Amino acid sequence: MAERKVTIVAEVGLHARPAATFVQAATKAPIDVTVAKPGGTPVNAKSILQVMALDVRKGEMIVIAAEGENTEELLDQLAAIASAP
Repeated sequence: MAERKVTIVAEVGLHARPAATFVQAATKAPIDVTVAKPGGTPVNAKSILQVMALDVRKGEMIVIAAEGENTEELLDQLAAIASAP
């Protein structure tokens, strides 16, 4: 399983619009993708409710993980979305 650790820099954290963009990108992938706070329970990255329930704020880190084909490209894309200001 491949993973990326990303620090959130957006003022609003991973909420509302950034979360929607993140979930849309994850949903396009035909593989399972999870997101979690370090040491926390991973949630389905394709579920807006689960992603927003993480309550990720500016300056916090998340771990994005995926397993399957083209995971590196997907993780790079999701990391870019999550770390965008």
